[in-house]
Amino acid sequence: MPLLVTDHSWTQTQSMVYISVPLKGAKKVDVLSSDEYLKVHFPPFLLEVFLSELVDDDQSSAKIGNGVAVISLSKRTNKLWEHLAISTYDKETKKEIRLRALSKMQEKLAAEAQTKSEKKHKEKKYTLKTMMNIEKDEREKIQKMKDDERKSTTAELEAWQMKEKKKDEEGARLKVQSRTANQNQIKALKDNFDGGRSHESKVIFDQRSGNKDEGKKKHVALPAPRIPGNIEVSFTPRVFPTALRESMVAEEEEWLKKQAEARRTVNADVEELNDLREEERNPDWLKEKGNKCFAAGNYLGALNAYNLAIRLNRKIPALYSNRAACHLKLRNLHKAIEDSSKALELLTPAVSANAAARARAHVRRGSAFCQLELYTEGLQEYQAALKIDPNNETLQADTQKIRDIIQGSAP
Repeated sequence: MPLLVTDHSWTQTQSMVYISVPLKGAKKVDVLSSDEYLKVHFPPFLLEVFLSELVDDDQSSAKIGNGVAVISLSKRTNKLWEHLAISTYDKETKKEIRLRALSKMQEKLAAEAQTKSEKKHKEKKYTLKTMMNIEKDEREKIQKMKDDERKSTTAELEAWQMKEKKKDEEGARLKVQSRTANQNQIKALKDNFDGGRSHESKVIFDQRSGNKDEGKKKHVALPAPRIPGNIEVSFTPRVFPTALRESMVAEEEEWLKKQAEARRTVNADVEELNDLREEERNPDWLKEKGNKCFAAGNYLGALNAYNLAIRLNRKIPALYSNRAACHLKLRNLHKAIEDSSKALELLTPAVSANAAARARAHVRRGSAFCQLELYTEGLQEYQAALKIDPNNETLQADTQKIRDIIQGSAP
């Protein structure tokens, strides 16, 4: 039962009442005030004052320091009080006053919480709107650059076409001139032949005939065709399905090297695990066991399997991503964010072989953020996953739901 404080003092002016309460070395002080009731509680001591006149609770204040609590109450009417507290000893009346004061305090706290929530929602909405405006400006800027580049390329193409057209016209004109000159030359030669040089023409004809016979002899003396053969062509095998001209060779080689290193790496600080069976020392076997436990709904069993596998090998990103899924089911949200971040750190460089794993890690980290009501961070993670897998309808729907929540339009 609390000890009632009797050594308090009070003074007043026309508009204010000041109550001084010695705290007697108390570390925690709880003050409850309404327009007709005052309570100062510092265990094991308690001061209750049922005010004789009404005060303005919104204009009142309390200061605590140097072992004294000073409560300043603003009077509703400017006059001097005869007594600080009412002189009634009726328990029911005091109980009603306490209940009214407690109800008013709860209403005041609820209003403050509502105001704070609305302010926070407005700030988030303003932040989202600002981000959307920035993204819109960036898209317009990029679109303008594309339009300018398209116009420049179109102008260059038209200039090149005009140049080629002029070249074709000039070539056609020169060809016509050349054909006309050849026809004139042939006509002149024909006139010369028709002018009485029949003997020379016969000699030329005989010579041509002789040359024709010699050509036939040379044709007969040609060597036989070559014997046909086959040429074997071999291709270098590639791990990734993309063509060499379309792939990121350096990043893919680095990813394969990291995967090989992760499979070879086994931690040396596992002396306390010497009593494990041979298969329990294999991280891949433990990963499969964890997957089966997770599928069966045994999330704690799956978590233990992934924990042991990570102790054996800390280089496999799938172990951290799967453990993040277990933490999500068990509501260990901060641990889920930590494991998803570790998985994304190991899933570098970004290549097509680890695209699905990166998308899953982003979704799991985004889900943890959303369950912590950090919807802006969660939206960023879902957008990163959607960038990797833009045709995933489930991802598109979840991303839109988060946008609706941030904008306040979600049901």
